Amino acid sequence: MAAPIMEMLFEKARKAPKRVVFPESGEDRVLQAARKALDLGLVRPILLGDPDAIGARAKELGLSLDGIVVLRHPDEAAALRFAEAYAARKSDFSLAALQRRMKDALNMAVIMVEIGEADCCMAGVTHATGEVVLAGQMFLGTKPGIDTVSSIGIMDIPGWQGSEGNLLAIADCAVNAEPSESELADIAIASADTVHRLFGWEPRVAMLSFSTKGSAEHARVDRVRNAIAIAHEKRPDLLIDGEFQLDSAINPAVAARKVKDGSLVAGRANVIVFPDLDAGNIGVKLVQNFARANAYGPMLQGFSKAIGDFSRSAPIDEMIGNIAMVAVSAE
Repeated sequence: MAAPIMEMLFEKARKAPKRVVFPESGEDRVLQAARKALDLGLVRPILLGDPDAIGARAKELGLSLDGIVVLRHPDEAAALRFAEAYAARKSDFSLAALQRRMKDALNMAVIMVEIGEADCCMAGVTHATGEVVLAGQMFLGTKPGIDTVSSIGIMDIPGWQGSEGNLLAIADCAVNAEPSESELADIAIASADTVHRLFGWEPRVAMLSFSTKGSAEHARVDRVRNAIAIAHEKRPDLLIDGEFQLDSAINPAVAARKVKDGSLVAGRANVIVFPDLDAGNIGVKLVQNFARANAYGPMLQGFSKAIGDFSRSAPIDEMIGNIAMVAVSAE
C-alpha cells in the first residue's frame, strides 16, 4: 500500500490522467513502471522506441501493452511533423537542426511536451540528471519570472511532527552545486509554488544557513540574506524567511528562543532551502539513514512545462511516485 502522501497524489493524478512520454523504453523498469502507472489509472503512457522490440520485451516480461501508445523512434516522418510544429512556436532551431536532434529519443520526448503531443516527460534511467536538465533548457525553457532549474523532494520522516505532520519539502538537492543569490531566490520561489500546486500547502519557506537571524557573520550568510531580499522583491506574496539554522526553521521551541522578529516561518517551515548541494545531499542522506525517512523525488522544477528525472537506481514503486508527482505538476 502506498504512503498517504502518495495516495493523495494518486487521487489527484486520477482525476485527469496526463499523457506521459517515456524515451527510455528499452529499459525493463520503464516498461514495468509505465504499465503499473496505467493500471493504477495515473497516466496515459507513450513509449518511444522500436515497436517490435518493445512488444517482444514486454511479452518476455509478461506485460500487456494494451492502452499504451508505442511511437516508433527514430521515425523521419514524425520528426519532421514535430519539427514543423516546434518551429511554428519558436525560431531558435532550423527544421534540419531539430530533425537531427530528434534522433535522440530524449530530445524528441521533450519536444513532444513543448508542442502539446504529450503533457510531461519522464527520463533518467539511462540519462544523467544533467542530460535531462539540458534537454529541458534547450526545448522548454523556464517559467516566466524564473531563470533557474532546480529540484525538490519530499521527506516523510517517522516520529517527527512538523507543521505538515511527518512531511517536509527540501530543495535543491540535485541540480545546483553552488547557487548564486538570484538562483537561491528562484529555488525558494519555485519550491513554494510546487508544494502549493502538488499538496495545497500554504508555503512557508526557510532559507537555511549556519546562522540564525544574524547570529553569525560571513560571506556565505550574506549570500542567503541577499537571496531572501531578491525573493521578496520578485514574489512579495510568498512567505520566505531566514537566514535560519535548521532547528530554528522547524522547531517552534527553538524558534521562540532564537527568533524575536515575529517571523511567520520560523519554527513552522514546511519547505527548507539548502544553501548549496553539499548541504542538501548530506542533509537528505542523514535523515534517510538515521531517521529512516522516505524521500520522494527529486522532481525538477522551474521549467515552463513538466519534465521529470528518475533516479538511475530507483525501484518501480519510487518511479511510480515520481511519475505521479510530475503528472500532477503538469496541471
